Amino acid sequence: MYEIKQGQLSDILAIETNIPEFGTPKTLEIIKQKLADKTYLLLVAYHNEQPVGYKLGYALSDTVFYSWLGAVMPEHRGHGLAQKMLNEQETWLKAQNYKAVQVKTMNRFRAMLAMLVKNNYHIIDIEPGDTSLDNKICFEKVF
Repeated sequence: MYEIKQGQLSDILAIETNIPEFGTPKTLEIIKQKLADKTYLLLVAYHNEQPVGYKLGYALSDTVFYSWLGAVMPEHRGHGLAQKMLNEQETWLKAQNYKAVQVKTMNRFRAMLAMLVKNNYHIIDIEPGDTSLDNKICFEKVF
């Protein structure tokens, strides 16, 4: 059985090292530096009390939130965990009176692109990468 709840930053480490798409997993130090002095939300998906997925974001302003990182371990994909975490994040953002959420993903992450479009996120920018697969697609959803 899966459970999604707010987690600890240390939960991310076990997940990050098990995501084959991530060339260099983020360290706890890098994550803490990025989140310093920011309001943030970390949602973690647990399976048998073990972290198997996460969604982490932080406030860009009082009204705009940035969904920064997220992943689900390959063996736990296909259970709708990314969608459930996205839903939980949006519910929390609305309760906190955020007006919009922004997210970036690379062109190579087709499942993420499809999920964002399906959930009414709109493309607002493209940041060119070394190849077309490395292009970063910037999305926003206004509540």
